[in-house]
Amino acid sequence: MTSLKVLMVGGAGYIGSICARVFADAGATVWTLDDLSTGHEEAVTGELVHGSILERSFLIDLLKRLQPDAVMHFAARSLVGESVNHPLAYYDTNVRGTLNLLTAMQAAGVNRMVFSSTCAIYGPPRYLPIDEAHPIGPISPYGDSKEMIERILSDCRAREGFQITTLRYFNAAGAMPDGSLGEAHDPETHLIPLALDALLDRRPPLKLFGRDYDTRDGTCIRDYVHVLDLAEAHRLALARLLDGDPGASYNLGTERGTTVSEILNAIARVAGRPVPYKDAPRRPGDPPALFAASAKAREELGWRPAFTDIDDIIRTALAWAQTPRYGRYATKG
Repeated sequence: MTSLKVLMVGGAGYIGSICARVFADAGATVWTLDDLSTGHEEAVTGELVHGSILERSFLIDLLKRLQPDAVMHFAARSLVGESVNHPLAYYDTNVRGTLNLLTAMQAAGVNRMVFSSTCAIYGPPRYLPIDEAHPIGPISPYGDSKEMIERILSDCRAREGFQITTLRYFNAAGAMPDGSLGEAHDPETHLIPLALDALLDRRPPLKLFGRDYDTRDGTCIRDYVHVLDLAEAHRLALARLLDGDPGASYNLGTERGTTVSEILNAIARVAGRPVPYKDAPRRPGDPPALFAASAKAREELGWRPAFTDIDDIIRTALAWAQTPRYGRYATKG
């Protein structure tokens, strides 16, 4: 990667910042483009270019100037509940922003992209584990926006000469093992950081939504994949594009789910004390189980998750939560 030049769009956010660090540590030249509306300047690797994907002329000038070998596209609005209440903002930022980026790439002669997508495009599972052939059926404007983008990217791959790989994340989790980068959303909606905040007395007891699902312990099952394993998938995906592959879509998960109760038990094991929680009714629309089939990523990309034990994922998340460098609970001074 020593001669590689990569533009990380949305690279001040959780996954983007860790991918940027991984690429830079491997010798790539990295630029981070972010408007810092949800990202953190302290998380940036490489030069920070402050700007928005909603500004097409700015993107064209930037890409013509930088001439990166590839674009990693992480920038998006990503709160499912917010998308239900404000769908227009999600279609504007996610869909129009991506169209602006693609148009700018084409104008600058940059044709490689790795796009951050989501398992939300599948909607409620019809079978498990979910593979790439699973029917598409998003049930929120957030999922709809990502599915629309995937259709646009497919057309651009087939008709406009782009090489584009789409990575469909399941539940990103964990932090850099050295504690330098981690999850700092505001508001926070993900289970593991919410549970850790309750453990650290930063919030009221965690709400456990439903204990009567048809699962092994009655709580929901989700597929937690370490953020460093996601970063490795981006590296492998780009390597394949550089070899001339036109790109494809891949699920990224561990292929086995972990229940909410198992997450709480893992935190208790790692932290040495239990997470305070209260039982609450089911949330409407929560499927009992969601987890991935990732055979395609293994076979075509050679992707092998390094963090296969939930305790190891929790361990990195806890270390970050105790002493975050940025975000609401960052230690000052």
